[in-house]
Amino acid sequence: QVQLVESGGGLVQPGGSLRLSCVGSGFNLEDYTIGWFRQAPGKEREKVSCVSNSGGGIWYGSSVKGRFTVSKDNAKNTLYLQMNDLKVEDTNVYYCAAVRSASWCTNYGMDYWGKGTQVTVSS
Repeated sequence: QVQLVESGGGLVQPGGSLRLSCVGSGFNLEDYTIGWFRQAPGKEREKVSCVSNSGGGIWYGSSVKGRFTVSKDNAKNTLYLQMNDLKVEDTNVYYCAAVRSASWCTNYGMDYWGKGTQVTVSS
């Protein structure tokens, strides 16, 4: 059964760093486009980053560009999100999601979703 499990969230001070992980099971990440999304209670879903199945195409949202770095380890079937210089407004539940190859990340068109991991940025 296809499953995505996020980990690595927690409480961090402004300016700090966290690395999120998303481990896939029941499928190979290399066969899917996969990305990171975030959504706070009562807010719209926001696309954070997206990586093509080949790893050759990478996209970042303007609010995180230059601070976040996405990477993928196909051998471990894992997607990562390195978050640096975290800001209070980065506080969100972060989700990873996958869509079949030949597609791209969209807020509501992904095929599989993880349950999310909480990131809280506070003094």
